[in-house]
Amino acid sequence: MEKMMTRPTGNRGGRTLTTARSLLAAMAALAAMGAACGPASGSDPSKIIAVGAENEYANVIAQIGGPYVSVSAIESNPNTDPHTFEASAQVSSEVSAAQLVVENGVGYDSWIDTILSSSPNSSRRLIDVQTLLGLPNNTPNPHLWYDPTTMPAVATRIAVDLAALEPAHAGYFHSQATTFVNSLAPWNGAIAALKSSFGGAPVATTEPVADYLLQAAGLNNLTPWPFQADVMNGVDPPAQDVSLEQGFFTQHKVKVFIYNQQVTDSLTQSLLTLASQNGIPVVGVYETMPTPGYDYQTWMRAEVNAMKQALADGTSTTRL
Repeated sequence: MEKMMTRPTGNRGGRTLTTARSLLAAMAALAAMGAACGPASGSDPSKIIAVGAENEYANVIAQIGGPYVSVSAIESNPNTDPHTFEASAQVSSEVSAAQLVVENGVGYDSWIDTILSSSPNSSRRLIDVQTLLGLPNNTPNPHLWYDPTTMPAVATRIAVDLAALEPAHAGYFHSQATTFVNSLAPWNGAIAALKSSFGGAPVATTEPVADYLLQAAGLNNLTPWPFQADVMNGVDPPAQDVSLEQGFFTQHKVKVFIYNQQVTDSLTQSLLTLASQNGIPVVGVYETMPTPGYDYQTWMRAEVNAMKQALADGTSTTRL
């Protein structure tokens, strides 16, 4: 079944995007190269080889697998746009050699499907988070890891798959998954506190990166979905939508401006400037986990704390 593409071909504000056709052709060639390369270089043969398409998923794999798993994160640079990621021959080799792969799905990392289909392995375990959560292909917001219900399900499934690959350590994997899920309590508590203190507060966004988190916290995102989708997909929003967004700042209709820290262009930069000129605090959110210094839990708590500070005393947090 074909998955939704999250960004069409185009060039906006200096952001160059690859076409789907050229990407698929390149991936087929790279996957063939990867299949011939064998296991990833430097991997420990005594450990389960695992890959997280995004580093937030790789981090959770590492927390569940501990010393019994060797984990690679493919997309981990917080200074790049994951939607335009292009896999290299090395990436193809790493993915092809993996015994466990976790991908986001919803068209966000479809390049990994091309690699896997070109290097079939009946014993490989694949966790497609979209499928795990039962989400349709036309799910509009692909940033699933900001939903507080996502990672508990992912962690539990990771433990199941690791146990299937290494039954001798099944108890350890399941215990680690329980520990991980319990460790999310402070994040959930912070979300509840934010909702209690600021539920209903109006905010604006550039993209739907943290929309699931905003919804969980009861914040009122005034930015219309078509505007968010256009920015996410690299499409120029209509002039009337841009004017509406600008009015949120000039008319002081929002308390915070939340933007994708990894993707800025002339439009988003102008909005950041306008927010600053009008005394609207800004909070940068990320599509891949900022490193070093964070794991998934502390990253999510830091994002909630940044929103709380912005709402409570007008403090901006452009970078974690």
